Amino acid sequence: MSLTSDKQSKHTKLVAGGAIAVPLALVAVISAAANLRAGISSLGAVLEQVMASFQAPASVAGVLTAMPGFAFAIMGLAAVPIARRFGLSFTLFAGMVAMLVGLAFRPLIGAYVPGGMVTFIVLTALVVGGIALLNVLLPAWIKQHAPRCSVLLMSCYSGFLGLSGAVAPLSALWFSGEDAWRPALGIWALLAATQVVVWILVLTRVGVDKPRKPPVAQPTNSGTERATIPGTTGTAADSAPAVVANKIASTSLWRSPTAVAMMVLFGLQSSNAYVQMGWLPQMYIDQGVSPGRAAVGLAVLGTVNVIGGVSMPFLVARIRDLRPVIVVFGVLTTVGYLGVMFAGAAAPEAWAIVLGLGGMCFPTILALLAARTRTPEVTARLSGFVQPYGYLLAGVLPLLIGFVYQATGAWTLILTVMALTGVGMSALGYRAGKKVFIDDELAR
Repeated sequence: MSLTSDKQSKHTKLVAGGAIAVPLALVAVISAAANLRAGISSLGAVLEQVMASFQAPASVAGVLTAMPGFAFAIMGLAAVPIARRFGLSFTLFAGMVAMLVGLAFRPLIGAYVPGGMVTFIVLTALVVGGIALLNVLLPAWIKQHAPRCSVLLMSCYSGFLGLSGAVAPLSALWFSGEDAWRPALGIWALLAATQVVVWILVLTRVGVDKPRKPPVAQPTNSGTERATIPGTTGTAADSAPAVVANKIASTSLWRSPTAVAMMVLFGLQSSNAYVQMGWLPQMYIDQGVSPGRAAVGLAVLGTVNVIGGVSMPFLVARIRDLRPVIVVFGVLTTVGYLGVMFAGAAAPEAWAIVLGLGGMCFPTILALLAARTRTPEVTARLSGFVQPYGYLLAGVLPLLIGFVYQATGAWTLILTVMALTGVGMSALGYRAGKKVFIDDELAR
């Protein structure tokens, strides 16, 4: 083979972005996943101190706690087009650099670096935007570069993501003093710097790795696609006209009651997650709980979420009817908020556990994305519908809470509304968990 053809072959391999060594993939995924919640949940534990330091009103705290939902919605739509332009690994690396800049400079604002609350918000947007970018693209990176060990890597991804959210609030306990929030937030820049170093090595191995497009369905000799049609046992060529398959592909998911129920359910559950990460410590503190114990409560909630993230996918695969399960999660969410309202100071860790159990609804919803569709194409469409719109909805509630808390200075109305979201989750979960296929609804 000539030298020219060798170079072309090497370039083609880099552009394709093939598999990399399993140890490097493992370190890369763990280093990235360990950063996916720290920048968010660490802020919730010191939110009161940050607001006091900048003399900012509660409405600004609402903006900060709403950012994750809006960022996840935006990146859910924008991440893949960006990756197709610049490559998966480079796009992920850019998100990591944005996280590092935000985490490193955010604690310095007002003390060592000029700026105020607006600058703090901008840097927080960098952190949250980077996290959202990784959250969307890291599973695709695993699928492309380490398909043979994807189960192991996705388990590490889920586990370390949850661990990140559980451990990060505890940094509020490691420092003391009026400006203790600065090192409590800044320490996570060290973890972000580690992932940047690891992914520099990844970039040297994979080159330009644009995400692979799914194969286009090929028509059969009779001019119809070989695709299973909902409600039949054969193929489009054998048992139904191709127009039915085309109708499924062209019908908006807004026409599917199950898809809409899943989207709103996803939004409500995600709203609860961001309210808890951003506001739960403050709810406890206002009832007389010490800031340290309030941070522990948030860490306990995160620990329960880790357990749920690891265990629920296995349980979902073995449960035939998910409706009672989701209803129970909604009830637990309602009970948790009522407990915080009436006895938050008496047992903050206990109510955190109850809320964490209610949060197990999240991995259950993700499992439903595949369980309520017949084909990978509809599954992909459903995910692209449920998550961006759901996250957009998820950003609204934390934002409104900031304004209501600023106006009232109390949690009674807010906790009442949050308790009602649990009722809504139960109702929507009963509908979303119904044994129907979205493909069938689109074909009508």
